[in-house]
Amino acid sequence: MSSKQVYILDTTLRDGQQSPGAGMSFEDNLQYAEIANKLHIDILEAGFPSASNADFAIVNRISQNMANVNSTMKISALCQLREDQVVRTMESLQPSLAIGRARIHIYVPVDPELMAASLGKLANDKPLITSTVHRLIKMMADQGFEVEFSPEGYSRQQDNFDFTTDLIRHAIAAGATVINCPDTIGGASHFQGEAYFVNNMAKHKAIMEQEFPNKEIIWSMHCHNDFGTALENSLNGVFRGIARQIEGCINGVGERAGNVALEQCIMMIRQFGQATHLAQAYHTNIDIQYLKQASDFIAERMLPRQPHSPIVGKNSASHTSGGHINAILKNPLAYQPFDPRDVGSEISFVFGPLSGSNHAQQILAKFGYQCTDSEKVAVTQAIKDCYADRRKGITDDELLLAYKKYRAAIKLEDLSYAKDNSGKTIVTFHGQFFSQQDLVVEYQGRSSALSALNKAVNAQMPTITVIDYNSRSKGVTVDATCASTIFIDYNGKRFNAEAEDDDIEISALKAFIAAVNMAYVEEHFKLN
Repeated sequence: MSSKQVYILDTTLRDGQQSPGAGMSFEDNLQYAEIANKLHIDILEAGFPSASNADFAIVNRISQNMANVNSTMKISALCQLREDQVVRTMESLQPSLAIGRARIHIYVPVDPELMAASLGKLANDKPLITSTVHRLIKMMADQGFEVEFSPEGYSRQQDNFDFTTDLIRHAIAAGATVINCPDTIGGASHFQGEAYFVNNMAKHKAIMEQEFPNKEIIWSMHCHNDFGTALENSLNGVFRGIARQIEGCINGVGERAGNVALEQCIMMIRQFGQATHLAQAYHTNIDIQYLKQASDFIAERMLPRQPHSPIVGKNSASHTSGGHINAILKNPLAYQPFDPRDVGSEISFVFGPLSGSNHAQQILAKFGYQCTDSEKVAVTQAIKDCYADRRKGITDDELLLAYKKYRAAIKLEDLSYAKDNSGKTIVTFHGQFFSQQDLVVEYQGRSSALSALNKAVNAQMPTITVIDYNSRSKGVTVDATCASTIFIDYNGKRFNAEAEDDDIEISALKAFIAAVNMAYVEEHFKLN
């Protein structure tokens, strides 16, 4: 079965930036155009040149930049049914016109409510609207521009079917080669039955094919997402054999609830466009490996993206369930409808309450630490216990900290020290100290409690040596705590740690214990 290309018109820079708070800088607009070019977007609607001098400059520079590299991407710009706007728009696209890749997108409302609100008295003069459409489109087409015509509010044309038919007829007769039938208000659904706008598109297409049998017209979908139906409506138009172009925005940005998300359209056509039950196969020419890059750019520079956004969201390729992770480690497609690497993403695992021991073992192996099959369940439970209140998951670094705490030779519960009249220092330790529980150690001499604890540690790890330590006040009042930093040497390797306490001696003891635990874990559980 032969396959037809579905053309992708990206209006992220035009309709997308009409969303409040979504406007990008001049340079960001230019940079996004470069990404769209890498994506192999067919038509980039770069803006609305007559809206302002800045918008004109953006469209003109993008047009120039793409002409300089002889991009195959057409550059389009939007204008209303006004001659001054048509002239201004043609000026902005001159570089693209020079290489035969300039399109002007002109529109006029056909929704009765929209006509009254937008056109004023002109709304009552339908013959004048029709003749103006013909005149302005002919002006553009005669200059060599490709022209796209949109009957704005097409999905709510109501009793204006014949008027819309006449507009489309005159647009095609004047030279328009693309007819876009938008669900401008985002309220269309197949539940409308015969009134569903895709059904009207089929009727209009049939009429125009009969009247203009020698003209190849591309019919286009432009759907907003107010009821969450933009994707379904866009694909209905394509898979029913009516439309050959989809207009939308990366990440579904756009006015109100946004436009259809292009990344979803592209991947749906890739996934289902070759289905055998379709009368015709469909494909796009998009290079999907750059979808994530485009999405990330828009999420950072325009509007934030939800983590659970389909195709490119952070969570779309992330997993935390133990059962899922076990399967994905064996087969990446076990719990993915497509390989995330195809769109520039990577499968990732977030360790959380539902994660399994294989996941913990994999993370520890990545860091280079021992976790055998026989102990992985106990290790995993210890890590979960350490972050019992973290229901949203932990980072890999946090998991490693919990692992080291579990492996530590010294697990402190309480610590105190005292000196008697003879100068003897007594350190009382409660908790696990290597293989014993609790400890009392005495040290005779002028040194501190640290010397006493060091003596006990040397009985277990003889080569540990305190190289240096310092203590300092954390604050300027009498209630300030003390922070101590200690440096030790163990078999030629240096370790350091810091700890705080109200007591200067206790802060030093805690820092020493932390450094010893580091050395112990590295010595006994670090893989070669």
